[in-house]
Amino acid sequence: MYISRYMIRGVLTATPEMLLPEARCLLNENHFRHLPVVDKQGQLVGMITDRDLRSAFPSSMLTETERLHAYERVEKAMVADIMSTECVGLTPESTLDDALLLFNREGVGALPVLEDGRLVGIFSSGDLLAAYKELFGVGEKGSVLLGIEDDDQGRSNSAGARDGGSGDGQSSLMTRIVTLLEQHEIPFTRLLRIHDEEHGNRIYLRLNTYKIASVINLLREAGIHPAL
Repeated sequence: MYISRYMIRGVLTATPEMLLPEARCLLNENHFRHLPVVDKQGQLVGMITDRDLRSAFPSSMLTETERLHAYERVEKAMVADIMSTECVGLTPESTLDDALLLFNREGVGALPVLEDGRLVGIFSSGDLLAAYKELFGVGEKGSVLLGIEDDDQGRSNSAGARDGGSGDGQSSLMTRIVTLLEQHEIPFTRLLRIHDEEHGNRIYLRLNTYKIASVINLLREAGIHPAL
């Protein structure tokens, strides 16, 4: 899944020569936290954040005289004076996984999206959450995420017979789950297996139903055990 589908285009930017009060006004008025800094050719040269600006402006702990002197200096300071110049970025072809790993490694809240050094978009941690919310069906009508124990006991002949399978003991647990849900016309949208270091393998099932108790009973009757 490429971030080009989720990134923000038409990004507001600052220039290195922009004064700090102007940059702060731009962030506050648009409710942004990150502002890419570009040169006249549209090449990214830095990033400035609301945290950078808060640090630059005088503290309320200063005396009134000290604050006035500090404000005089800040009002003349430019974005280039405080922006971060060592910026990591993405390309439109970067994946959601690429973005997640970079957010985790760099500890930043947004990443510029570049093509040949030119800024073409920005991708924030909020965009990543929205993308995964869509990908995993969170918030869909009647959406429920159900965990299922994956202990390989689902390969027994008796279980295969109970769920309407062939009874040959060869059907995988995931196949049995899908077959069971389809036979009873229970809508589901995602099915994945994850290895948990503490609990072993588990299967996670995204259902779209308001009758989750009935589904759990149906699974148990078929020898399939929801995880506690």
